[in-house]
Amino acid sequence: MRVKDTVGIYGEQVAAEHLEQAGFVVLERNWRCDIGEIDIVALDGATVVVCEVKTRSGLGFGSGLDAVTPEKLARLYRLALRWREQAGRVGAALRVDVIAVHRLRYKRPQVVHVRGAQ
Repeated sequence: MRVKDTVGIYGEQVAAEHLEQAGFVVLERNWRCDIGEIDIVALDGATVVVCEVKTRSGLGFGSGLDAVTPEKLARLYRLALRWREQAGRVGAALRVDVIAVHRLRYKRPQVVHVRGAQ
């Protein structure tokens, strides 16, 4: 397994724990369809939340938040609509969140959670 993959798996686990501690219910992780993948699908009350997780182990590539472009957000909204339809939750409210996890050596990871990313 590549280092990038292990860093990503670590970040998604940290993000899922962050969401659960904040009262979200994690429904799925790494959901895939023909147009892409959703890192985490969760419920925040009655709202379906699609979470994009970006993990960094250093600052060489900038913040994980910088990696989420308007095009990526548009694709995440399309994925959210597809997930909602396939899950039978057509009337549910949708939101896309971005979670940046910064892995720090010998310290707890820093988590930045942007709700309703635009």
